[in-house]
Amino acid sequence: MKQYLLGLDVGSSSVKASLVDIETGEMAATAFFPEKEAPITAVKAGWAEQDPQMWWDNAKLSLQKIMNQTGAKGDDIKAIGISYQMHGLVCVDKNQQVLRPSIIWCDSRAVPYGEKAFRELGPDICLDHLLNSPGNFTAAKLAWVKENEPELFDKIDKIMLPGDYIAMRLSGEAQTTISGLSEGMMWDFKEKKPATFLFDYYGFSETILPEIVPTFSIQSAVSKAAAEELGLKEGTPISYRAGDQPNNAVSLNVFNPGEIASTAGTSGVVYGVLGDVNFDPKSRVNTFAHSNYTTQQDRLGVLLCINGTGILNAWMHRNVTPEVGYAEMNDLAATVPIGSEGVVVVPFGNGAERVLENKEIGCSVSGINFNKHNRAHLLRAAQEGIVFSFCYGMEIMKDMGMQINKIHAGRANMFLSPLFRDTLAGVSGATIELYETDGSAGAAKGAGIGAGIYKDHNEAFATLKRLAVIEPDEQHRDEYRAAYERWKETIDN
Repeated sequence: MKQYLLGLDVGSSSVKASLVDIETGEMAATAFFPEKEAPITAVKAGWAEQDPQMWWDNAKLSLQKIMNQTGAKGDDIKAIGISYQMHGLVCVDKNQQVLRPSIIWCDSRAVPYGEKAFRELGPDICLDHLLNSPGNFTAAKLAWVKENEPELFDKIDKIMLPGDYIAMRLSGEAQTTISGLSEGMMWDFKEKKPATFLFDYYGFSETILPEIVPTFSIQSAVSKAAAEELGLKEGTPISYRAGDQPNNAVSLNVFNPGEIASTAGTSGVVYGVLGDVNFDPKSRVNTFAHSNYTTQQDRLGVLLCINGTGILNAWMHRNVTPEVGYAEMNDLAATVPIGSEGVVVVPFGNGAERVLENKEIGCSVSGINFNKHNRAHLLRAAQEGIVFSFCYGMEIMKDMGMQINKIHAGRANMFLSPLFRDTLAGVSGATIELYETDGSAGAAKGAGIGAGIYKDHNEAFATLKRLAVIEPDEQHRDEYRAAYERWKETIDN
């Protein structure tokens, strides 16, 4: 009889469920709903809301599909883990009924509330204790609710993040984690407790927070009602939850200082683990508690987000080489030498970039010689520009004390391009390891760790498929660095 771990990944576009075979560590089945992107409600410009009930309904549909695919029964699932879209706000009353749609991560209405707190409390206090500006995170979103919906605010019993809500529906218990509180600017790293100074400033009571449980632990168990609704076994442990970026790192077995998890889809993320409490004084990167942070062990996740990543490559594909596929486009770009013979592309054409202190400088192309350059130069310079933007942010991480030795990534999106991978290794000096995994599988294995089925993360991810290793090209390191320095000169000017 096969035994499984269940992972749920609650995104803003869909909810994905996966069953991982405990014995082999292999993915047995996976499914997501809806098959088209889930709706996001924008009542006003800059707003973004979703109904938490929709997440639950989609989780149920995804679970039903994978159980049908495998023939698995509730008894066969030994633990449940949850990954979720970060920074969202879910408000429930004393009966655990949702009071309003969730204000999700991409909603910007709370920016003025975070900026005002940063000014009035002072950058020193905020950065020393929160490691970030209160910004547009969960605490600031709650401040917006308090001021604009006071009658509703008075009915709030507990606030939660999206993953906490799904866990509550499974178990009937309202809980959260230190990592979750940190992503909402509600954890005080200096005092190692909830950020009561920010709560006092906004006029919140600390009692609005749910119970805090360890990220890897038997946090709660499936209730009788949820078991009957979902076809699970009552008492099945819920033993892991984490936001999508920390969980992506977990999925790639990134736990130790100096290890990096990276993605490069429409936008790009570099998420590195830091072993000491530190922050960027200019808030160009965000710092959260990593999944294995405890009050006894400092493990921070430093998050760099670049908006103009795969979206630039897709733009080049549509407008420069629409007649060929991405693989052929990569081959064409590779015919040009390192540095694109002087052509420089700045990739920031997808909105303001935090790494540039929220400046919106746009995308630009420079250095073109009409008698020398062709579309292949544009293609290579675009991929180099994306890599250079990653490295620009990684220098901030290094200034914070991070030693970047190894980058883990899934073999997807920009990491499918050998040119992109070679350039990133060449400029950063880090070894790149490519794996086959995803967030829901990572959440499932996280549940295995939390439930004690695996003794540690090394055992849990022993079967993680490493597909390729890209070592830095020392022979061409000077060429890569020269191209990067030329790109930085363009940024600085």
